[in-house]
Formats: sequence, C-alpha cells, structure tokens
Amino acid sequence: MKFSCKILLCSLITTAAAFGIGGYFFVNDVFKASLEREIGQATDDSSILRFAFETAALNIPSKYDILQNSVIEEIGANLENSGQGSGRLLRLSDENREVLYASEGFVEDTALLSDLGEQIRVWQIIHPDRHYYIRTGIVVHALDRVLYLETMKDVTEVYAERARGFAVYRGLTIFILLFSSVVMYIFSRWLTKPIRLLTQATKKMTAGDYSYRAEQISGDEMGQLTMDFNHMAGVVEENIHKLENEIRAREDFIAAFSHELKTPLTAVIGYADMLRSRKLDEEKHFLAANYIYTEGKRLEAMSLRLLEIIVAKRYPHEPQDTDVEELFAWLKGLFEERTDMEILFDWEPGRILSDGSMLKSVLLNLTDNACKASEPGSTVTVRGEKREDGYYFAVRDHGVGIPAEECQKITEAFYMVDKSRSRSHNGAGLGLALCVEILRLHGSTLEIESTPGVGSCFGFLIPGGESR
Repeated sequence: MKFSCKILLCSLITTAAAFGIGGYFFVNDVFKASLEREIGQATDDSSILRFAFETAALNIPSKYDILQNSVIEEIGANLENSGQGSGRLLRLSDENREVLYASEGFVEDTALLSDLGEQIRVWQIIHPDRHYYIRTGIVVHALDRVLYLETMKDVTEVYAERARGFAVYRGLTIFILLFSSVVMYIFSRWLTKPIRLLTQATKKMTAGDYSYRAEQISGDEMGQLTMDFNHMAGVVEENIHKLENEIRAREDFIAAFSHELKTPLTAVIGYADMLRSRKLDEEKHFLAANYIYTEGKRLEAMSLRLLEIIVAKRYPHEPQDTDVEELFAWLKGLFEERTDMEILFDWEPGRILSDGSMLKSVLLNLTDNACKASEPGSTVTVRGEKREDGYYFAVRDHGVGIPAEECQKITEAFYMVDKSRSRSHNGAGLGLALCVEILRLHGSTLEIESTPGVGSCFGFLIPGGESR
C-alpha cells in the first residue's frame, strides 16, 4: 500500500472514530438531559395529582365515616379527565394494593407497588409496546385511608428524538468522511510528493544517472531530507568519478607498466638469443652483454621505485627530529663529483619533524630530474629556507621546461613528457609519483613552476614550526 493511501486511511479511521464517539456522547447527553427533564416533570405531576386528590377528598360531603371506593373511583376519573391531552394515565390502589381505578391502557404490572411506602416516591422507565413511559408511584392520605397513586407519562418522543439525532449524525458523519477523504487525498498527495520525487531520483541513480537530483519543493523536514539526499547523491557521484578515475589510472598504469617492461625485455631476450645462438667477435659480444646489463639495471631501478611507491602508500612513516644540515650534506656528497654541470646548494639551518630517509629520496629524485632536464654546462640550484609555517625546499633548473598542460600529468606513474629523453637516462616516469606519495604522508604537496625553454622549479613545504 502506498504511503499516501496509508495517510488517507489513517485519517479516515481517525475522523470516523472521532465523529462516531463524539456523536454518540453528544446525542446521548442531549437525550439524558431531555429524559431527566421529563422524569422531573413526571414526579412533579405525581405530587400535584396527590395534592389534588387529597383536596378533592376533603371536599366530599361527610356522610361517610371513611372514604368510599366509589368516591375514590369518581375522583380518579375526574383527575384523568382534567389531564386529557397530556398523555397521562393514572391508577389508584387501596391499602391492600388492590386496584380501585385505572386509566384505559395502564399496564397491569404491579411490581412498582411493592416498592411504595411512606415518604417514598419511586419511578421507572417502561417499554410495554412501541411506546416509552415514565411510571411514578406515590402514597396518598385521604381522610382515614392510605392509597397508592401511580402515573404513566408517554415519553416516546424523547426516544424518537434520540433516534433522529443518531440518524442525522450518521448522515453528517458519512458526508464529512466523503468530503474529508477528498481533501485528505489531495493533502496526502501533496505531503508525499517529496517522497515520490526521492523515489524517482533513486530510480534514476540506480539506472546510472548519478547527476540526477531530486527537486526540493518545501523547507520542512521533507525538504531537509531532499537536501540531504541531494548532498549524499553528490558525494556518491564524486566517489564514483573518483573510482572511475582510479580504475582508469590503474588501467593506464598497467598498460604503461607492460609497455615499459616489453621494450627492455624484448631487447634483453633478443641479445641473449644472439649470444646463445651465434659466435660473435669480442666487440659485439661486449655490446650485447652491456645492453643486457643496462636494460637489466633499468628494470631493477623501476621495480625498486615501484616498491618504494607501494611502501609509501601502505605503511605510515614515523616522523623524527631531523636536521636539514644532514639532508643537504648527504645530497651534496652525491652530486659533488659531477663535472658536466654546476649544482649549487644554498640552505638555512633548521630542524624539522619528518622521515629523513623518505625526504632524501624526494630531494634525490628532484635533483636527478633537474640534471636530466638540463644541458651540460648549465646550473641546478637546490635551496632551503625557513618560513613561518614550515621549512621550504626547492630545486631549480634552467633546462627544457615543461608545457603548462603537462604539469598536472607528470606526477602520474610512467608518464613522461619526452619519452626518448627519459629512456636515454634510464628513466621510467616513477620518480615524481614517488615524491608525491612521500610528500602526501608529510602533509605536503609538490609545487611545480615551469616555462618551456627557460627551466623549472620543483618545491615543497614541510609544515610545522622548527622542531626542538
């Protein structure tokens, strides 16, 4: 069952129950008030009849010592005739509760007489046929006799009014339910419209349309739910795009890795087969063995770089107190014997919290890349300076430079701007990818500034103040 139908059904059940219970109590309260009024009037009439009977008995000529039964019947008939049109019936009984006079139609039941006594006035509701009566009883003292006066008053109209009240209320309830069902259906459709829009959005997203967003039509809780859903959809879409990019990057990585393996392996297998199947002179034998050795070393370097990247991604580093003097001294010792270009080192003393071995790998890769991108005789500068938010390292060269559209791609694994130049230096496009991962672990990023034909500058900031 749809949620809108549930709202409609619950509303109708609540409305029907409220009107049914409320109508019952309302009509019944009106009926009780009318009946109590009739009962009070009937008991008052009984008292008036008793007073009238006793007065009439006193006006009878005193030729008898006691009040005769015939006189009682005569007084009863006169009292009945005086009340014609009022729907009142009466009955008179003697001391032995034997009936002396009774109006036509008075019930023959004498059960009420047994409850009568001195100073006692009783009444009851009886329903002998299709009519309802209020039956009252009272003791009458006339001369020396004790008599019992009973009356019956027709109150059928009061019960008929109650029945009409229930009928009118039932009709009114049915009309209100029909009218409210139409109104509540419209309201339920309006209230559940955000849910239908969210359902439509989920179906769209299930079908693959992750850019679809649910329409927000209100500012209440449902509107907030729609807003949260759209925000969640945006996060899901972003994560899916990230996953797609990661899958694409992984596929590109595998393709590039396979290509990087294929070229040296083809040469290694070819030269190895030549050495195995032919007898070469000493010079060709040396060239073939040297090529196998060179390509083998390149494969070894590439595997080691890949291993370093995996380690940098999976295993957390442990920062330690590191003196930048040690980093620059180590780097200077590696390149001080290089004679084909000038490498300048300029740094400010300082201490940082870092993984020293990892930072050495970053500085080594950046400096080595700067040398590979530079022509013989040019200058490479490696510098370090203290800043308020950390310690900044930079490696600048005056080489070929990098086009602006390539700067965002060169940190991807196996990506090389000039593949022929990189392979001539035994490069595989893994150095910068390793640098990016190491800097990410240190909460830093690689900053690249480059102009084709002018040179490039690779820098990074190790955040935090100077360690103590």
